[in-house]
Amino acid sequence: MEHLQAYHAAGGGKHRASKPVEARARNRRLLIAAAVLFAAGIANSDSKAQSGPFAPLAGSWSGTGTVTLDDGSTERIRCRAKYAPIGPTMEMSLTCASDAYKFNLGASVKAEGSAIAGSWSEASRNISGSLQGRGAGGSYELIASTAGFNANISLKTSGNKQNVTMRADSQFRGASIQLSK
Repeated sequence: MEHLQAYHAAGGGKHRASKPVEARARNRRLLIAAAVLFAAGIANSDSKAQSGPFAPLAGSWSGTGTVTLDDGSTERIRCRAKYAPIGPTMEMSLTCASDAYKFNLGASVKAEGSAIAGSWSEASRNISGSLQGRGAGGSYELIASTAGFNANISLKTSGNKQNVTMRADSQFRGASIQLSK
């Protein structure tokens, strides 16, 4: 107790008045540190996304297109895509819907040179399979396959525009989608 009284006396009572100033300074330092860490995290994730064979795809895309069904009918669809590349790997999702049709495609791929391999799944139909193909620099040609289903997928990206074309041998005959960032 004597130690505390001596401490307060030595400060001439200024100790209590300086607490709010010290608290503001400490909060400001914490805020600056948090901002620096946040900026470093963004810069680190951007640098990872900007390197590697899938870098031109990085980010969120949206747009419209058409889907062709086995009876030859077509429907307009609205689509959203998200690509998350890190080095030679990428996770992606593509969701498209019309008034009567919907698909949720997800994929995980890895590039070795211009060769691409990975897996895909379509959530609304509970099917999955393998992906194989070639590509780099925003232009990719892939084959998605599983038992009873094969589809050719062409993806071409130029700047903030992307065209995705799918052709299949099932009740889903294909899709043509134009996306932008």
